[in-house]
Amino acid sequence: MAINPQEYQQVTHLELIARQVVEGFITGLHKSPFHGFSVEFAEHSIYNTGEPTRHIDWKLYGRTDKLFTKRYEEETNLRCQLVVDNSASMHFPEFDKKHPDILNKITFSSHCAAAIIQLLKMQRDAAGLSIFSDKVEVSTAARSSSVHHKLLIHKLEEAIASKGSTSTALANALHQIAENIHKRSLVIIFSDMFENNSDAKELFSALQHLRYNKHEVILFHVVDKRLELDFNFENRPYQFIDVESGQEVKVHAAQVREAYLKSMDAFRKELTLKCAQYRIDFVEADVNKGYKQVLMPYLQKRGKMF
Repeated sequence: MAINPQEYQQVTHLELIARQVVEGFITGLHKSPFHGFSVEFAEHSIYNTGEPTRHIDWKLYGRTDKLFTKRYEEETNLRCQLVVDNSASMHFPEFDKKHPDILNKITFSSHCAAAIIQLLKMQRDAAGLSIFSDKVEVSTAARSSSVHHKLLIHKLEEAIASKGSTSTALANALHQIAENIHKRSLVIIFSDMFENNSDAKELFSALQHLRYNKHEVILFHVVDKRLELDFNFENRPYQFIDVESGQEVKVHAAQVREAYLKSMDAFRKELTLKCAQYRIDFVEADVNKGYKQVLMPYLQKRGKMF
């Protein structure tokens, strides 16, 4: 990556971070066997006499002594709706001065969403944004203008700066978002998928609603794997606080570890199974593992859609 997580405290402009992330990602692609991504054009075609000369690739002419033109993508090839969960649980873990390089889930998700917006902009695709917690806080249609992209970046910056709602209405929000997207789109969800309602049926029904409307869907299950999935706490007493309900419990980590891991594993398996059933791409995104784990699946998904 072009930007190190330790530099975040010195860089506050999300658009700059997104550009640096994308530049580093593209550089990595060009050094790898992964081909087919171009930020400028779709492909070359042989120049025919009488065609406009403004799209001739003169650098390629200098190497090959043959005239080729750059065939550009259409103005808008893809509509992409980015969906970001801004509930209180997404603001975990809290900022720790001892570990300034560790991002919370909303910051990681917003950085990823901003980087995808930058990729969409470079490929002349249209981007829309939905941000939700206990309600849909932001809802924009997909557009491809630079002014619109800057608006989306601003809304993501506001989400990072907020504290998040103390409750989540994930299922209701996804149902509403599905109704608001009127044209077939690629829907990319960033969420930890923690729902206050213990009945998971509504949550899975909402995911199915998106697929029923013919959208392609990628769900990035954003987690702090070390703490939330592996329960990697020291063998001592802790005071755990539910960031959404405020409920507190004092317990020895070792006493609850086995039951917690069993419950979390069952939740992950059911979520993975339902996504496979609805043909939703499920990607576990660990906030500690960088952006390639998000940008590569997006790029591969886009490639399959064309």
